[in-house]
Amino acid sequence: MYCGSSLGKADVYKEAAAALGRELVRRGVELVYGGAKVGLMGVIADAMLNEGGTVIGVMPESLMKKEIAHEGLTELHVTSTMHERKTLMAELGDGFVAMPGGAGTLEELFEVWTWGQLRFHNKPCGLLNVSGYFDHLVRFLQHSADEAFVRQTHVDMLIVEENPGRLLDRFESYKAPVVEKWI
Repeated sequence: MYCGSSLGKADVYKEAAAALGRELVRRGVELVYGGAKVGLMGVIADAMLNEGGTVIGVMPESLMKKEIAHEGLTELHVTSTMHERKTLMAELGDGFVAMPGGAGTLEELFEVWTWGQLRFHNKPCGLLNVSGYFDHLVRFLQHSADEAFVRQTHVDMLIVEENPGRLLDRFESYKAPVVEKWI
């Protein structure tokens, strides 16, 4: 799970994070996320923990020192670097969801999505497009495909939904495309 360390300015973001958390618990899905108690990260973790869900945090030591770690998690892995954090999250996760967030959220999503394109993993990647937050990004990605900088197959790999249940339904039926040649 990738999402903001901020709450955003609209309550709809917090509501969506809590709804996704409850839906994950309802389906028996564990959360692997950045381990923070702040922002949307804290909201989804709290929603899941309040419902009896399993929440696994992965945080670099440097952020632990800033006292933003969630103290009530099922598990908290502390890594030496941000690169180790991202690698461990990718190993522990069965799929990758991005909710509204900033540059870090986008960077982490784009990395695992690229890894999927390169067939380093076969796990689904998606956007929970709360209140149209990612609409401009989705249009840009389509523009990238239209201009032949990204394959349409790879754009289509990124699952985009506004509803947490539909997003998770599509994750359950995801099959990674096979692209024989990059160029």
